[in-house]
Amino acid sequence: MPPKKSSKPATPRTRKAIGKILRSKVVYKGSIFGVRRDEVLEPTGVRTTREVITHPGSVVVMPVLPDGRIILIRQYRHAARQFLWELVAGRMDPGESVRQAAVRELIEETGYRAKRLRLFLDLFPTPGFLEERMYILLAEGLKLGEAEPEEDEKIVVRVFTRAELEKMIQRGVLRDAKSIAGLLYYFRFLA
Repeated sequence: MPPKKSSKPATPRTRKAIGKILRSKVVYKGSIFGVRRDEVLEPTGVRTTREVITHPGSVVVMPVLPDGRIILIRQYRHAARQFLWELVAGRMDPGESVRQAAVRELIEETGYRAKRLRLFLDLFPTPGFLEERMYILLAEGLKLGEAEPEEDEKIVVRVFTRAELEKMIQRGVLRDAKSIAGLLYYFRFLA
């Protein structure tokens, strides 16, 4: 009989194990993100070089009206070279809490104010090379006000039903990953 294979993966013994940075160099520092090159000893024992995009984190806000419809925005995204439908979202400013950033982004992009904001998903959108952490919040008790977009934001705001959003996801019309993740999680576990 062949020897039994071990069921233990070659991973650290604790969930809290982190890599040790042996050397680090900032390659680029911009106003929105930076790039850092780290020489790392990973918890698995692998010694390697990792290039990391540094980012302060961001918030994603899912505004839900009392009738269950959800507000999305549409704006041009240069990196994708197209207009995309997405949930309200933006980078956190230095010293800003998740809640403060969510309130600011919701007002800027839609004009709505929320009585209640609740964090329901905390994720890393691209952990292979991006340090960004995304916080997705549910916004309820909405009151319409005037939007206060940044100078470069040309945004269309529209309300969708659950059925419309599910069709948009299924047909590939809604292509923004953070929005798809937030919506599907909300539909499956919270709605």
